[in-house]
Amino acid sequence: MKRTTLFDRTFRDREGKIVIAQMPNLPILVWLAATLLQLILPSGNLHTGLNLVAFGALFTWAWQELFEGVNYFRQSLGLVVLVGMVALRLNFG
Repeated sequence: MKRTTLFDRTFRDREGKIVIAQMPNLPILVWLAATLLQLILPSGNLHTGLNLVAFGALFTWAWQELFEGVNYFRQSLGLVVLVGMVALRLNFG
């Protein structure tokens, strides 16, 4: 029986593949689209709505990574993004 090391738990998924980046899922695609649209629309109600959609989508992605990430690295990435988002929102909100 092979012992799993900290490296394995940090960077490998259940199949033993090293996973650092993955194909974008729906929350990341929604966040990207809403963020890009915010650049086109500098102000107004639509910009505010897009800001909320972008925040919600990125929050959802970070939450999913934190609790369903395939390894410790992905879970840590979700935690860092989640804490960073909340800190920035509190600082600039």
